[in-house]
Amino acid sequence: MRRAAFASACLLAAVAAGCGGNKQAKQQGLDVPAGPAQTVQSSSEEGVSNQLGMPYIATKNTTRVAGADPIADAAGASRAVFPSTSADTRPNAVALIDARDWRAGIAGAVLASTPMRAAILLSDGLKLPAASEEALRALQPTGAKSPGGAQLVRVGDVARPPGLRTAEIAGRDPFALARAIDAFQSAARGTPSSRVVVVSADEPAYAMPAAAWAAKAGDSVLFVSRDSVPAETRAALKAHDQPHIYVLGPPSAVSDTTLDDLKRLGTVKRIGSEDPIDNAIDFARYTDPSFGWGVVDPGHGLVFARSDRPLDAAAAAPLSVSGSYGPLLVLTSATSLDAAMSQYLLDIQPGYTRDPVRGVYNHGWLIGDDRAISVATQARIDSLLEIKKAQTTSP
Repeated sequence: MRRAAFASACLLAAVAAGCGGNKQAKQQGLDVPAGPAQTVQSSSEEGVSNQLGMPYIATKNTTRVAGADPIADAAGASRAVFPSTSADTRPNAVALIDARDWRAGIAGAVLASTPMRAAILLSDGLKLPAASEEALRALQPTGAKSPGGAQLVRVGDVARPPGLRTAEIAGRDPFALARAIDAFQSAARGTPSSRVVVVSADEPAYAMPAAAWAAKAGDSVLFVSRDSVPAETRAALKAHDQPHIYVLGPPSAVSDTTLDDLKRLGTVKRIGSEDPIDNAIDFARYTDPSFGWGVVDPGHGLVFARSDRPLDAAAAAPLSVSGSYGPLLVLTSATSLDAAMSQYLLDIQPGYTRDPVRGVYNHGWLIGDDRAISVATQARIDSLLEIKKAQTTSP
């Protein structure tokens, strides 16, 4: 079968579907049966409309990165953001993150922000999965200005692809690794940020939305236990010299006792609700003068991922810092849309009075194949993102 050239981001996103990383997915308890990679036929071949993946890959207002697992999703999202057909469409660097620990992925998402602007790929420990290897070969990173013109940043104990200028980030545990990532980001920026996001090291569904914000804003993500602030996290926060600390998650994930302890290290605000879906919506709505998405009106990008696939938050992070920008929202079911999510999308649904061409639009990225988010759910999201004619009443 001949493959047609990829002509859009949605088709680039499809290239990683079903390839690589199933072993890692099984280690995380994910049910991800193996499947063939999506291919795109030329227009002269039979069945081209099915192979283009409509509506499985794209609808009017949504695009799906159709990976069977987070490793494939990271490869697909990276190719969508960085088509790599020329020097200016290649990433500065690639962050290769250890897929054996979701916390490495969420903390490492900050490397997708400035100044690194790295693509994110996942490694199965010291083994480089086929999907990541293929994507790395295609991305051809140009080299970041700092540190040392690195083309590859190894985050954790990961594969070491040859032939690339490489920087290393290591830590003996998730708290130490997050601190090391934060120090690396501060060195690349030239100064520590004035803001830090703190999340639970034990409740991934509440922590996931932090990855998108880290990628967009360059604010590091650090971890705490429910009832204590580990020494490595404490040291990292001290390096920021009384930063603004935003705790994402409810008291069941990060206790009020821990909040009080954090207040000795900076100003502290909590964002979030007891339900992971509401928690993500709260973060999407939230705004301070210099912090928060503030997505309370139409005209935004949104990223949707399953709450039980926390590494998808890392895989999708580059989508939040390019194109239509936007927060990560989580779904708890493949086959249904929670009432709170439906209401939120209705609240920010675009509308027009005279001409939709003059309107603003929402766009959604869906992360994972139809086992993660069903086609029916995709269609429902598409409908809620669609611009609608405003209802008018006669005087």
